[in-house]
Amino acid sequence: MDLTNLNQIKEILKSHNMWAKKSLGQHFLMDKEALFSIVSAANLNKDDVVLEIGPGLGVLTSELVKHAKKVVAVEFDPNMIEVLKSTVPEDNLEVVREHVLKFNTTVLPKGYKIVANLPYYITSPILRNFLESALNKPSEIVFLIQKEVAERVTARPGNMSVLAVAVQLYGDPEIVRIVPNTSFWPKPKVDSAIIKIDVFSKPRFDINEKLFFRIVKAGFGEKRKTLSNSLSGGLQIPKEEVIKILENLDFDIKLRAEELSVEDWDKIYQLIKEKLS
Repeated sequence: MDLTNLNQIKEILKSHNMWAKKSLGQHFLMDKEALFSIVSAANLNKDDVVLEIGPGLGVLTSELVKHAKKVVAVEFDPNMIEVLKSTVPEDNLEVVREHVLKFNTTVLPKGYKIVANLPYYITSPILRNFLESALNKPSEIVFLIQKEVAERVTARPGNMSVLAVAVQLYGDPEIVRIVPNTSFWPKPKVDSAIIKIDVFSKPRFDINEKLFFRIVKAGFGEKRKTLSNSLSGGLQIPKEEVIKILENLDFDIKLRAEELSVEDWDKIYQLIKEKLS
């Protein structure tokens, strides 16, 4: 069975009286090279346990079970679960019906990996959910996601965002390859990208995470304002005090939040945390 073949995809869906659900972001991958690139990026071996999110018809699942010790596939659509059981009837596959944001990762062994073709609409919440988890973090994440989001996650100073800071605080992200929208059916409006994140066991810096993100979100709170204005207004700190902090760090007081690296945010955090405690 070739799950990248459009005719077979349509036949499988038809035989189960199903169709691709836009509400769940279901776009089926038909690009074998992209499929193999995802699996290759995950560096799987026979000791690995993989968490797959939204397996759909099982095109990625069918490759993962060949390389990993076990695959735990979390699927929210009960109809798709029935299809998956017929397309990938392997003993090392466990299918769980659950919303991924409610999935209990403590049932997985430490060092598990996440590999998935993610629905566009839920990418950011999933990334932050697993990276910021205080329980059982994955050791590695490989996602096929919207190209624009992949570029945001891997951004450098000048184009940073809260999402970029959040991901880069917890791991090292890189874009493996771009996957054009013609690689899917139904064809989405935008291209995708394979992204790999090597996840740290703890945040990059010794911080109070809640307070750190309070500062970061304040800095990004007013896009058109300088960092000194955004931090002053968002944190209710006199502007002259914020300017003094920036000057102590040799930062230009006209800087904007998107120009700062994760390391820069840590420097600001270390000087400003006393004023917020």
